[in-house]
Amino acid sequence: MFLWLKALHVVSMVCWFAGLFYLPRLFVYHAQATDAASSATFRTMERKLYRAIMVPSMLVTLASGLYLLHVMPGYLQQGWMHLKLALVVLLIGYHHTCGAFVKKFARGDTTRSHVFYRVFNEVPVLILAGAVVMVIVRPL
Repeated sequence: MFLWLKALHVVSMVCWFAGLFYLPRLFVYHAQATDAASSATFRTMERKLYRAIMVPSMLVTLASGLYLLHVMPGYLQQGWMHLKLALVVLLIGYHHTCGAFVKKFARGDTTRSHVFYRVFNEVPVLILAGAVVMVIVRPL
């Protein structure tokens, strides 16, 4: 059963990251949109991606991860897990920041440029790289 749960955790994490990579890319395009029809399309895409894919994927990732820690409590005594969990906390913050941007775009009160969102789009790549290194290499 442990391996099935681990597989669920990885699959849901991949789905979550797919959204975390794509949503800020939509923000880039939305910030560059010049017509109302394009903006309306991006608002719909952003809302659906966030609510229908990212939030459920995040919840399954977190629930399965917590259960894995429950099954393997010894991991909580290891430094690599502490850093991985810190990265997960940052990722949750990033996720909610994305949600705030979705709401701002929906209201039409964004002031950030497409360049900001291009840089913002790179944050989950760094978090993912750190988390993968912690889990696979376990340097701490």
